Amino acid sequence: MSMPVPLFAAVGTIHGCPINVIRRRNAYFKVSSSMDHHNLSKVKSNSLRVLEWDKLCHSVASFARTSLGRQATKAQLWSLDQTFQESLRLLQETNAAILMHNHDSFNLDLTSVDLALVESAIKHARRGLPLDANEAMALLSLLQFVEALQLSLKAAIKQDSDWYKQFMPLSEMITQLVVNRSIIKLIQQVIDEDGSVKDSASSALKKARDQVRTLERKLHQLMDKLIRNETKEAALMVASSVGGRWCISSGTDQPTGFKGLLLSSGSGSIIEPLAAVPLNDELQQARALVAKAEADVLLMVTEKIQMDLDDIEKSLRTAIQLDMIYARATYSLSYGGTYPNIFLPEDIDGPLMAEPYRSKDKTSQASNPKKEWIFYLPKAYHPLLLQQHREKLSTARKNVRSAAAEIRRRKMQAENMAVKGEAEIDLSSLQKQVRALEEAPPVPVDFFISQKTRVLVITGPNTGGKTICLKTIGLAAMMAKSGLHVLSSESAKVPWFDCVFADIGDEQSLSQSLSTFSGHLKQISEIQSQSTRRSLVLLDEVGAGTNPLEGAALGMSLLESFARSGALLTIATTHHGELKTLKYSNDAFENACMEFDEENFKPTYKILWGVPGRSNAINIAERLGVPSSIVDNARELYGAASAEIDEVIMDMETYKQKFQELIKESRHYLTMSRGLHEKLLVSRRKLQDLGTQQRYKKMRELSEAAAVARSTLHKKLKMSCRVPI
Repeated sequence: MSMPVPLFAAVGTIHGCPINVIRRRNAYFKVSSSMDHHNLSKVKSNSLRVLEWDKLCHSVASFARTSLGRQATKAQLWSLDQTFQESLRLLQETNAAILMHNHDSFNLDLTSVDLALVESAIKHARRGLPLDANEAMALLSLLQFVEALQLSLKAAIKQDSDWYKQFMPLSEMITQLVVNRSIIKLIQQVIDEDGSVKDSASSALKKARDQVRTLERKLHQLMDKLIRNETKEAALMVASSVGGRWCISSGTDQPTGFKGLLLSSGSGSIIEPLAAVPLNDELQQARALVAKAEADVLLMVTEKIQMDLDDIEKSLRTAIQLDMIYARATYSLSYGGTYPNIFLPEDIDGPLMAEPYRSKDKTSQASNPKKEWIFYLPKAYHPLLLQQHREKLSTARKNVRSAAAEIRRRKMQAENMAVKGEAEIDLSSLQKQVRALEEAPPVPVDFFISQKTRVLVITGPNTGGKTICLKTIGLAAMMAKSGLHVLSSESAKVPWFDCVFADIGDEQSLSQSLSTFSGHLKQISEIQSQSTRRSLVLLDEVGAGTNPLEGAALGMSLLESFARSGALLTIATTHHGELKTLKYSNDAFENACMEFDEENFKPTYKILWGVPGRSNAINIAERLGVPSSIVDNARELYGAASAEIDEVIMDMETYKQKFQELIKESRHYLTMSRGLHEKLLVSRRKLQDLGTQQRYKKMRELSEAAAVARSTLHKKLKMSCRVPI
């Protein structure tokens, strides 16, 4: 749905800027939220929905510190309308924010600044209306935030001028802002920290407030005197303010000893004593004078602000943008994201690779992956699964702490042993849950797709992780395009896709009376018509939902069509064995399968590259105790040829596993050799330093000995040449 937002809203990227904040005076306007699909084609919005991109947008936006920042972050991420150059800039912004965070002297956290109130202040100033005190304090907080950022940047540049380049483009954004110190001083002089106008703000205000305090003191004294004079009902009477006028409330309707105006009666009465009427009238007038004096002070502040309104407005736009960047950066830091090297597919060997600015502490450096890969994503996590696991683990640990605290409380209260035992058993169970979660984190997957591959076919058992793999790679592509770090190890290399299309899940179009199979075909047909040579297409269980032979034939034809003239890269999962053979007749195809642990009868959720999956149903049935006659008959029906193919696949899997083990072992030895090499270099350096020190020491000792010898020789010469008197 669309939601109204006041005055400012992020609406995508224009002219290389990752967000443009549009201002409209005296009006509200609408911007697409994370749930607004109207600006996208139906097939694109369906693709984002099945990939759960809206959930990821919400997750990232939750790291923003202001309501306007969260709203703008959702809008910018959901739009996915960035050009390649805009994606580069977004990534550079995210990287610069991470560098600032690691520098320790910068604070991009806008929690203390109420940008919505600043927005309201600008709106009032544009209309010529006086700000209220809270709006002025919010504006003060924004100006102080910008000033602190500029001072931190100047200090860093003074320490090392290279930091300006390291923090680009944020350094440019920050230095371009203008802060008028006189506005800061004025607001501090006239408004207190609690948001009230100070007495010292004007002489008229001080005089009016003094008058209010004097009148209130007189009224309190009068009320106390009248209540004390009531001998019978004094205990049930109390002075109170009703509509700004001081009265006496009585718990009964009995007549009082003083004359007054009856304002309310029933279970009790509220009376304004006649003696208090003139004072109450004066108090009302004095309060009106206070309100006018406060308004005059705030109008003075408003007039001062109006002279710098454009600069203040620019500061607000930049603050919203910085909050968006802060959200992307802190999300990456929280989940261990990696700066992705993005590139245009046609410039894969050219200079348009996105490179992070190099940090002296090497925290953001990313080595260039091998050029033969078009998609290089080692140890990639599905961001939503990782988030879900962390939340469950956090909840489980919190439950353990709560249970432990409850046990300590009961022990301190010396409760009976039976209750204590129950609490300890519960704690043990909770601790087991924590250990189980710690020992079963989400499994990362490796994506190594070569340049020549146009279609990747992934096979494997149900619940083996095929769909998760599709979603992981789709989300990674969109994250890189949106300026987010991807959740993988170093050296990630991701093509820039103009759009990510997906057909995933058992979706039915009830409104169009379409079956599951028909719904998938319609979605795939629309994907094929809208995808370009820069698109990523993800197809789950292609050809499923109909007769297996027809489904396999249709699946083969669809994938061959995508390979010929479709998207840049198509990744499809399937159970159809016929689709595995496409690789051997077309170099544009590649096979991969989800590994299955037959000993434990469960998937490992790891991808085996270059290996087609094989059927495990008959072997699993045999392991599960299905009668041998049924198993043997199934093997005969399955066919000797198919069995031989499965044997070849098994040999390939075994070879692949051994090869991976050898690679792992070689990497281990390579790491050890590098470590030994580093130690040898350090030892050689120490030996060289020690030798130099020894030589200097010997030279110093020889020099000192020579000096002593010369001194002794001079003394002896003087003694021998001395003539006795």
